[in-house]
Amino acid sequence: MSTTIDNFTKNLHDNLEAVEERAKSLRESIQSLPKKTQAEIQSQLDEGKAKLDAKKQEFDEYRAKLKTQFEEKESEVKSKVEEWKTSRNVKKLEHRADRAENHANTVAFLAMATIEEAEKATLEAIAARLDAKVAAGTTEN
Repeated sequence: MSTTIDNFTKNLHDNLEAVEERAKSLRESIQSLPKKTQAEIQSQLDEGKAKLDAKKQEFDEYRAKLKTQFEEKESEVKSKVEEWKTSRNVKKLEHRADRAENHANTVAFLAMATIEEAEKATLEAIAARLDAKVAAGTTEN
């Protein structure tokens, strides 16, 4: 394989490993929630909200980038690509490959962001359920 492909696949592999680790962390966090107090859950929720707030602009930029990439991809007609291949238009084919790699990296990053949002949503749901139990005067699980 070429160096460019090697670099891309290594980067993608690293991104996917990071997503996998984040998913494992979320699973462990969710499994431990029933053992935590309401204060601990609220603290974890506050921390999660702060993290997401700090990254919100970055997430929004990646979402906008993904939308643009999707629109570019839609406008790229297969017949054009075949034409580029036939005429050996390396510059356009390399540009297409760069955009495809960039798209893959963007989607992997958004997968990570979505996992963080899922964690926040889960914590909010559990905190809301605990609030309802407290208001009802019950504390059993």
